[in-house]
Amino acid sequence: MSGGSARSLGKGSAPPGPVPEGLISVYSMRFCLYAQSTRLVLTTKGIRHEVININLKNKPEWFFKKNPSGLVPVLETSQGQLICESAITCEYLDEAYPEKKLLPGDPYEKACQKMVFESFSKVPPLISRILRTQNKEDCSGLKEELHKEITKLEEVLTGKKTTFFGGNSLFMIDYLIWPWFERLEALELNEHVDHTPALKLWMAAMKKDPTVSSLLTDVKTFQGFFNLYLQNSPEACDYGL
Repeated sequence: MSGGSARSLGKGSAPPGPVPEGLISVYSMRFCLYAQSTRLVLTTKGIRHEVININLKNKPEWFFKKNPSGLVPVLETSQGQLICESAITCEYLDEAYPEKKLLPGDPYEKACQKMVFESFSKVPPLISRILRTQNKEDCSGLKEELHKEITKLEEVLTGKKTTFFGGNSLFMIDYLIWPWFERLEALELNEHVDHTPALKLWMAAMKKDPTVSSLLTDVKTFQGFFNLYLQNSPEACDYGL
């Protein structure tokens, strides 16, 4: 892997050249939670890849040809194939590089993990709405909703009686939802896991995973980025470099 800590490309930058044979490129942003899931999968599967960081507050014109929505992550293969959306990129990688499978082979188990992810999918928009609400008193209802959704995940994990959502070892579902839990402390939302012993054990186990630990961002660095990001600063994506 190369380029993970490189400065981001912004408006006026030259587009990267063709992806070399035997390599795959991931268009990312150092602090993007959705792109982090894709990078976790790339790393844990040992896929040779290059990270190209995009300045999401000052996007290069050429990037919209990679993804018209202008969002990361985007995968680009040496054949020029483009794959967008975090969960889709992760599933593509698991199928295109079948060594060390992260999705279960059993159709029922795969469906169960997708149902957990569907339940989790309510969490990111709630967190985003809480963080963007200027008047903190208006957040009480949103925080109550977030508390309920996290409690549902606690119940799933308690019912499984396993360390991870995928079982006794990490599966795709764990990598897909981890980035949001990693950021709870930095976003000052850690109180919402105080009542979840199973989730707290899962979070501790996740941090011990070599792939996860290699991509951890310290709390102060993420907070520095996020404060600039809320101000729409073009310097946000390169915070700390």
